[in-house]
Amino acid sequence: MAEKKGSAKKSKKIPQTLVIVESPAKAHTIEKYLGPGFTVKASMGHLIDLPKSRLAIDIENNFQPEYITVRGRAKLLKELQKDAKKSDFVLLASDNDREGEAIAWHLNNALKDKTDAKISRIVFNEITPVAIKEAVQHPGEIVESRVNAQKARRVLDRLVGYNLSPLLWAKVKNGLSAGRVQSVALRLICEREEEVENFIPEEYWSLDADFAKGKTKFTAQLVKYKGENPELKSEKTVNEIIEEIKNSECVVSNIKQTEKTVRPKAPFTTSKLQQAAANRLGYTSRKTMQIAQQLYEGVNIGSNRVGLITYMRTDSVRISQTALQDVRGWLSKNYPSELPAEPIEYAVGKGAQDAHEGIRPTYTEYTPDSVKEYLTRDQLRLYTIIWERFVSSQMNNAKTTTTSADITAGDAVFRVSASKITEKGFYSVIKLLSSKEEKTGALPSLKVGEVINSDKFYPEQHFTQGPARYTDASIVRTLEEKGIGRPSTYAPIISVLLDRYYITRSNKQLVPTQLGRMICKILVESFPDVINEHFTAEVENTLDKVEQDEIVWNNMIADFFGPFKGRVEEVMAKVESVKGSLDEPTDKICEKCGKPMMKKLGRFGFFLACSGFPECHNTKSIPLAKCPVPGCNGEIVARKTKGRGKEFYGCTNYPTCNFISHFKPIDQYCPKCGWFLVEKFDKKNGSYKSCINPDCDYLHSADEEPAIDDADV
Repeated sequence: MAEKKGSAKKSKKIPQTLVIVESPAKAHTIEKYLGPGFTVKASMGHLIDLPKSRLAIDIENNFQPEYITVRGRAKLLKELQKDAKKSDFVLLASDNDREGEAIAWHLNNALKDKTDAKISRIVFNEITPVAIKEAVQHPGEIVESRVNAQKARRVLDRLVGYNLSPLLWAKVKNGLSAGRVQSVALRLICEREEEVENFIPEEYWSLDADFAKGKTKFTAQLVKYKGENPELKSEKTVNEIIEEIKNSECVVSNIKQTEKTVRPKAPFTTSKLQQAAANRLGYTSRKTMQIAQQLYEGVNIGSNRVGLITYMRTDSVRISQTALQDVRGWLSKNYPSELPAEPIEYAVGKGAQDAHEGIRPTYTEYTPDSVKEYLTRDQLRLYTIIWERFVSSQMNNAKTTTTSADITAGDAVFRVSASKITEKGFYSVIKLLSSKEEKTGALPSLKVGEVINSDKFYPEQHFTQGPARYTDASIVRTLEEKGIGRPSTYAPIISVLLDRYYITRSNKQLVPTQLGRMICKILVESFPDVINEHFTAEVENTLDKVEQDEIVWNNMIADFFGPFKGRVEEVMAKVESVKGSLDEPTDKICEKCGKPMMKKLGRFGFFLACSGFPECHNTKSIPLAKCPVPGCNGEIVARKTKGRGKEFYGCTNYPTCNFISHFKPIDQYCPKCGWFLVEKFDKKNGSYKSCINPDCDYLHSADEEPAIDDADV
């Protein structure tokens, strides 16, 4: 009997648990944490969704969506159903947001009739052993109101898109599409472009002067003239001032010291991370989120797989008590003098959902230096700014002292300032910032009444800068400020507009195409109550109320759809079509059939097409400029690299002629050398025209052309 009992004990079955996450990388990381009895599989995002080929919204039945298994995902769904049938428990571990809740809801509906297993929902903010095991030990239920909020957004966007797109097909061009949120972002970009084009720059001048005390030289700027702020409108005015003061004695007339307290910033939210990555690292919003996803889902650190950061889609700066204890413990060992007596709390922004913490490293001990050998260059750079931002957020303030000296020469007052850090505080862990702050220069020891030597005057011409075009960073900041979209949608908004060729990137600026401006004009004029920031922000607020179970989602849709549908029908009947209005005859002749080529607007911009279509299908890129290489009769056209699809401009005679430019040619030629001009942009000068010839100094920038491998062409 004893032997039989022992045998029975050995054969006791371990309960089998199936955990379903969204991505294979996440599944790989989590499975290592859970051990025997757990199988972790990936759903690869949505398995069940609206079909792409039809509206699939039953308007007569309270706007119920008609869901189907996503094309190509049926096999995966059957595999998950089979795995669920063999399991005792199923844990739905999709992301902790509306989309993730909807994925869990669909999976639950697809699995519950195929298994006797108990199906539960688990959520976590970080992929660490502690967080995962805690979530597994405390499973919960699917939040129906959150699912309804996702459903309401999906239905609303489907109704808008499937009604506006046919309108664009009829009035502009076949194959176009329009979205509720993207169209508002497009409007912002188009309106900013109008401001840029309408801006008239005004000339103004500045006047600097070199001064010296002993061997130390420094430069000061004119700030007062005859007791007033100087208005230097012309070179003549500046020269008159120089002539008047050039022989005057230069006296130190005032010295002022100002102390400034610099507070650390809160941990990153999604939008702030995208802005910082764009400004400091040059990353697009899409690239930032792709890299953040990799850091969140897990990377191999030696023999361990670690999720390095918390969930990267958040509008909150809240930090858990566990994380605060972790970072304060690390600081007490490494920067004890910069550790505040109490943890620092940051106010959560108005309208934030606060479902997640701010973006932070999962373990403070994983410093950028300690993990750099395991990360790619891009991963390390993004992880570094996340780690520095979080750790610095729990450190003491920094303090700076700025010394300003006024030097009076006749009726002119010149001012020079220099700053230095007097207390490093949180700058101690922010390497880029601290090094920058420490290089602001220094002044010699000066005293009021002291006479110093003047050396030379530097008049400089400037032009007022108009409004800047949006960049990834500034459009995300604007969308957030205006309440348009949510953390999960900022990057897709920009990507969709770029993919549809409604906007392009030029020198990191977002520029509307002619197609984008035409679509924007029609939509804004026809649907001013829908394609505007106030309506879009109000929709976000209403969706929040649906999630909070304060509003029934069907009622929200019904209130919107009736008036909207009526307006669509009115516009379809009354607005004139502009289809074909952009087609232009050219003097180019089709080399295949001899007929004239037409300039047409296509999916990816303008191109040349034979007027003999459909008999002749010849098309080609539009030449932007003559190739400047001596002896080459080619033309410069837009091309894309094979790998990343990055646009550049090359000769039609490639590979015989390998001339390339990464700046887009404009329809102007250099008056000095005859090569074509390009438009460049920098923060100092704004947009300006420059000759592409590296040997020509006509408004030429010192920037080097980035290299491109022949293999990429």
